[in-house]
Amino acid sequence: MKTRIKELRKERKLSQEELALAVGTTRQTITSIEVGKYTASLVLAYKIARFFGLTIEEVFDFSEENEF
Repeated sequence: MKTRIKELRKERKLSQEELALAVGTTRQTITSIEVGKYTASLVLAYKIARFFGLTIEEVFDFSEENEF
């Protein structure tokens, strides 16, 4: 899944570690989400979006996900 996390982080001059601490996860998890190896849980996606003052849809791109 594509995300804007790296872009948003860079705009705010945050490291992966700083974002991870702010949302209660690890730097490795942030790295994995940024490169598309891991999909954030709904709770983590919500925390990340709230941290940036955005909606989940503004941070995560669901356009490639299969619809039911």
